[in-house]
Amino acid sequence: MRSRSNACLLGAALIVVLTVMPAAAQDERAATTQDERAATPYTPEEIAGAVAFVKSDPNLGSERKMNMLRWRESGRRSMKEPGWMSWVAGFFSWTMQSARYLMWAALVFLAAWLAVYLTRAYKNRDTDGGAAEKFVPPTHVRNLDIRPESLPPNIGKAARALWDKGDHRAALSLLYRGLLSRLTHVHKVPIKDSTTEGDCLLLLPGRVTPNTSEYSARLVEAWGGFVYGGTAAPASAIHELCDGFAVALDRAMPKPIQGGAE
Repeated sequence: MRSRSNACLLGAALIVVLTVMPAAAQDERAATTQDERAATPYTPEEIAGAVAFVKSDPNLGSERKMNMLRWRESGRRSMKEPGWMSWVAGFFSWTMQSARYLMWAALVFLAAWLAVYLTRAYKNRDTDGGAAEKFVPPTHVRNLDIRPESLPPNIGKAARALWDKGDHRAALSLLYRGLLSRLTHVHKVPIKDSTTEGDCLLLLPGRVTPNTSEYSARLVEAWGGFVYGGTAAPASAIHELCDGFAVALDRAMPKPIQGGAE
C-alpha cells in the first residue's frame, strides 16, 4: 500500500515539474525578447506605422467632424444698424468737428440779418420823427365820396357851372367834397370818415398855410349855412370860392427847412 502511495506522489510531482518548467522557460524567453527590444531602437518605418495606426482610430485621431450651429448671412445683415442711423451718426460727428466754422457762419448770418433789418427800419422811419402809424386817407367822409378819381380835374370851374345852372346844392357839395379830398390827399390832414365840419377846421392849424385855412373856413361856412341853415350865400361869394379853389388847395404847404438858413 505504501509503495503504491509513493508511486502516486512521485507521478504527481513529475507532472507538476513537467508543467511548470515549460511555462518558466516561456516567461524567460519573453523577458529576454523584451530586453532585446528595449535595447534595440525603433526604426522610422515602425514609428510611421504606429502613428498611422493611432490616426486610424476614430477616438484617437487628430481630425474629427463635428456639427455646429451658425448664424445665416441674412440674419447677420438684419442685426446691422440701418443706413440712416449711420448717416445721423456721421452728421453729428461732422458737426462736432466743424463746430467752430458753424459758429462763425452763424455770427456772419446774424450780422447780415441785423444790417438788413436796421437798413429797412431806417428807410421806413417817420420823416417827422414821430412813431405814429402811417395815415391812410378814407374814401368817404360822412357819406361823401372824397376819392380824387371821383372828382373832376378842375373842381372850381365845374362847381361854378353847376351854380350858374341853378343847381346850388350840387355846386356847394362839389366844393366841400373837393375841400376834404385836397386836405386829405394833398395837405395830409388826418381827416377820418367821421370828421365833422368843425373837426375839419380844428385840424388845419400847423398843417396848412393861413390862406388855405381862411379859405377853408369860408367854404365850410357857406356849405353849413346852406345845408343846416337853409340860406344860400350870395352868388358873388360862391363865384369867389369857385375861382379861388385851385389857388388855395391844389398846392401843399412847403416844408420848413431843417436848421434854418445861415
